[in-house]
Amino acid sequence: MAELSNQLMALTVLAYLAAMVCYAGEYAFGQRSRIGKAASRQLVGAGAPIDAPVEKVAAAPPPGKGELAGRIAVVLNIVALALHLGATVTRGIAADRMPWGNMYEYILSAALVGSAVWVGVLLRMPAVRHLGLFASLSLVVLLGAASLIAYTPVGPLVPALNSYWFIFHVSTIIISSGIFLIGAVPAVMFLIKNGYDEGKRRFPYTLGKRVPDAGMLERLTFRLHAFAFPLFTFGALIAGPLWAEASWGRYWGWDPKEVWAFISWIVYAAYLHARATPSVKRTTATWIALAGFVTMLMNLFGVNLFFEGLHSYANAG
Repeated sequence: MAELSNQLMALTVLAYLAAMVCYAGEYAFGQRSRIGKAASRQLVGAGAPIDAPVEKVAAAPPPGKGELAGRIAVVLNIVALALHLGATVTRGIAADRMPWGNMYEYILSAALVGSAVWVGVLLRMPAVRHLGLFASLSLVVLLGAASLIAYTPVGPLVPALNSYWFIFHVSTIIISSGIFLIGAVPAVMFLIKNGYDEGKRRFPYTLGKRVPDAGMLERLTFRLHAFAFPLFTFGALIAGPLWAEASWGRYWGWDPKEVWAFISWIVYAAYLHARATPSVKRTTATWIALAGFVTMLMNLFGVNLFFEGLHSYANAG
């Protein structure tokens, strides 16, 4: 099962990479926000004479090569998600436990949540399909880093993780992290799109030419972060300290991962506060959200690889 998981992981990365290429094809050659425009297009025949040609009323431009590439990308994205799920499940079966016991498995599971969230957003809001290039790129980079930097052979849990709190604490952190990952994509693209709308034409603002409306991107950013924040709060500030007290006899010990998790919580709380404050610009609030994601990456890679602490499970298996 362990070898099957590794093989499925390789296929998963290839499938995400193929989806990314197809998304790039639509982004480069497709019509700008074609799906979003189709939803707002008015009927030509409204108020026209009864004998107006029917074909002019219902006619729609046939999908071009860019549109076809986008549809293929969605199919490949769903296939990649299925392979990703298979890689995660077989990893858990091989280890005879939940596949969250080390840094590699954490990234594998958090990226799975992020991929599932992205597919859900895509199916609910087809007009944001142009973001698929950047969402799939994020998944390819994250899974590639997991395989190259954090891969750990299947093994039992370290003794400190043998607790019923393992399920409550780690699962909520993984789910919220996966949502924050996808939430960072529209956040970045909102800043780029907003700059493009303001007349900025140097890179990276030129990428904003073909992405959806800036207001839509900002609202999507907020909704994803608002959904993830309570989960992160429970996992990091409630379940985590309770588990620490049960395992180590204290709720807080200034462990590097505890400190950085609290920093992430403060920054994301500041984002939601800024987002709810009318006097704060949406661009300023979005920059705070991205700062929160940077602290999450620091907690995932920096703390695990460069700090020693009670949470140092980067190579635990």
